[in-house]
Amino acid sequence: MKSFIFLAGCLLLHANSFAQRPVLPAQKHGFVVIAHRGNHENVPENTVASVEAAYQCGADYAELDLRTTKDGHLVLMHDATVNRTTNGKGAVADYTFAALRQLTVNSKDGKIYRVPTFAEALEAARGKVHIYLDFKEADVAQAWQQIREAGMEKQVIVYINKKEQYQPWREIAPQMPLMASLPDDAHTPAQMEQFLDTYTFAVLDNITDSSRLTIARRRQISVWLDAQSANEGPDAWNAVLERKVQGMQSDHPGALVRYLRDHRLRDGLKKVTGGKRLSAYSQPVVQ
Repeated sequence: MKSFIFLAGCLLLHANSFAQRPVLPAQKHGFVVIAHRGNHENVPENTVASVEAAYQCGADYAELDLRTTKDGHLVLMHDATVNRTTNGKGAVADYTFAALRQLTVNSKDGKIYRVPTFAEALEAARGKVHIYLDFKEADVAQAWQQIREAGMEKQVIVYINKKEQYQPWREIAPQMPLMASLPDDAHTPAQMEQFLDTYTFAVLDNITDSSRLTIARRRQISVWLDAQSANEGPDAWNAVLERKVQGMQSDHPGALVRYLRDHRLRDGLKKVTGGKRLSAYSQPVVQ
């Protein structure tokens, strides 16, 4: 599970308010489908092909992981090492970009895939699918510059993994919507309220209890839950939908999109109010 740990004595930054919160990317559907590490059902994760497969299957977002090479290039890679996903060995941070580019990404289809740059992923996504950027190890100013150069300022949301990433994003790109997990010391309603009075987020992930979901709704903060697993299916998807959240991350985004469409759930579960069927899950803050 992702962790986002804040120390008790952190500096107070940017009081939360609906007016100040950056807005989420505009989207066609009321319920967000996120392709975990891109749609990697048939192509390798965190590749340009997985970004292309994400929009081809109808996902709203491709979730991608950002790291930095020894010589300062931004690349996609989930793990800190290349061991699992390529024919190489060692840490991403110990490779020059040229050396990393010589590796081949493990695949099932016999095709040759290379570790992509962030710029290549942005180009593949522009105008087609949003990016949920899992900000592993990278420079904020460099990442924001590449997002701007690609014209993707309104197509990205950034998940921050540690407290040190928060202030640079707020200072360098204050309009960027940020996402995080609640820290270990913010699990009671009172602790969560204090946390959200201190830090400004557009999305929180993996909140499942009713008291904290109520706080998120009242504050107009989206909640996206992780359903991704090798065996995920309707039971897992329905469990997420029943919590009245705004989005779901999946390892089978194509099947999830088809399921939602077939059951008329692409805008989330519906509720009947005054004789009208209304979506319970539309995104609270959009542009």
